[in-house]
Amino acid sequence: MEYLEQLFSRYHDFFIGVATFVVAVILGLVVKLILFKLLRLYNRHDNPVLVKSLTAHLSKPIALFLPLLFVSITLATAENEEEVLRPLRRLIEIMNILTFAWILIELTNVARDMVRHKYAIDKPDNYRERKLFTQLQFLRKLTIILIVFVAVSLVLLSFEPVRKLGTGLLTSAGVAGIVIGFAAQRSIANLLAGLQLAFTQPIRLDDVLVVEGEFGRVEEITMTYVVLRIWDNRRLILPLNYFIDKPFQNWTRTSSDILATVYLYTDYSLPIDAVRQEFDRILANTPLWDKNVKVLQVTDSKEKTLELRALMSANSSAVAWDLRCLVREKLIHFIQQNYPESLPKTRSEFVGNKLPAIAELS
Repeated sequence: MEYLEQLFSRYHDFFIGVATFVVAVILGLVVKLILFKLLRLYNRHDNPVLVKSLTAHLSKPIALFLPLLFVSITLATAENEEEVLRPLRRLIEIMNILTFAWILIELTNVARDMVRHKYAIDKPDNYRERKLFTQLQFLRKLTIILIVFVAVSLVLLSFEPVRKLGTGLLTSAGVAGIVIGFAAQRSIANLLAGLQLAFTQPIRLDDVLVVEGEFGRVEEITMTYVVLRIWDNRRLILPLNYFIDKPFQNWTRTSSDILATVYLYTDYSLPIDAVRQEFDRILANTPLWDKNVKVLQVTDSKEKTLELRALMSANSSAVAWDLRCLVREKLIHFIQQNYPESLPKTRSEFVGNKLPAIAELS
């Protein structure tokens, strides 16, 4: 017992410090549990989406930040020698900065969840939502970069040698800026292209594009490149400045509705009015047609066939593809069943003496 008393008296400050540290950590965790318990109670009455998003994104960083905050407050009031606590205070200060930056980054995710809940992008006419989400995604990534930059800068500036070095670097910032500008001109060009894309918006999230002969949707827009999901689930990766420097097709620039066309090649004997009536009947019996445009015309008369073009409208490019396939299949079936003699054929005529009978040739 006397040995324990001597040990405690010798390391009195150390034991008090450890006990204070443990109490601060426990207090921080208790405050975190109470805070999220209150959020769950609030969730029963109003705005469950906000509470669910806050709980999902902020539970881990808050669980780390609050104990660190109480520990830093405890260390600030500690009476121990400065030399003993200086490394620990420096460590807690750095962890507080990084944890707070983590919380700010997660708050951007909460804001994204709330916008996605309010504006649904999965509806047919989603022009406004795609415009908003494209700007939001770019601004969120730019905000995260700024948060990380500021957090790392604060951590480095907490060290005296780095602070002195930064003061010296300010005198040569002009030369360094020129050197960095030449070395990273492609990256800077991509960043400027990203800003231009975010606010002028030649493309948006979920836009339907035809790029490099490939048809697909814009799946992701990052700070440096665009991911295009091709119709067969391949991904085409393109740098941002591609969409500034080169032409491409955007099928959903102002709206998602589109015209679909089907070409048929038939014999001259086909009755056009009958095919036109069948075309009208097909469109009337399918929900794929949006009831805006329907035209069937003879657009060309070639040497051996007529060219018929069926033109109809649809709400989106995906629906237009299905409508195009349906109309083509139904019209071909109609001609096969009712006018098989009007399918494309090659005519030939013999001029001159009549050919001898087959019996005579044998």
